[in-house]
Amino acid sequence: MPEVKLEFDGPKRAPLTIALAPASGQSYQVEFLSYFAKSLGEIGLRVARFDFPYMSDRNTTGRRRSTDSEQVLLDTWRQVIKQLGSEKLFVGGKSQGGRTAATVADECHVQGVVCLGFPFHATGKPDQYRVEPLDTIQTPTIVVQGEWDTFGDKGEVASYAFSPSVQFKWMKEGDHSFQPPKESKRLREENWDIATRLIGRFIMEITNIELAVK
Repeated sequence: MPEVKLEFDGPKRAPLTIALAPASGQSYQVEFLSYFAKSLGEIGLRVARFDFPYMSDRNTTGRRRSTDSEQVLLDTWRQVIKQLGSEKLFVGGKSQGGRTAATVADECHVQGVVCLGFPFHATGKPDQYRVEPLDTIQTPTIVVQGEWDTFGDKGEVASYAFSPSVQFKWMKEGDHSFQPPKESKRLREENWDIATRLIGRFIMEITNIELAVK
């Protein structure tokens, strides 16, 4: 696979790097991922974002096509990890980006996984629930999930067993992007900032490297 184009945020000489991939049908430039790239950079992480091939092609040619095959998605992650090196690398991302990162984590020997909204099933299809790879993963993993995520809410997730390496953190009243409903007094940025701090603490616990977490 050819080299993957990476977009960087955060300090160039950071002690750790986190690579983030977008959800299906999205680019790494979407507001959600851009916010986390900036906020994680501000606590001292080097953040690398990228698009999967189908989205890179869409951005170049303007042609819309469906997401890449699972094999291509996983091979893209393998290439990104090869480019960055696994020794001081965390991987993750939004929905599909986080799920595929978790799928290759053990194989590629990264330091940890950060899933921002895990796609346990399609909206309205709880009968198609999937827990892999979170049921067997050995790499330390944090799943930050909205309490009211239609891809897997707090009540649904509570009934499933996961690897001891996985921890969940719940965003109050949040949906798949941690957005509370319109009638809530809570702001999405409040959830996003809390998620950033939780991720920072998770990384510090694993590495014993100090980050600028409030």
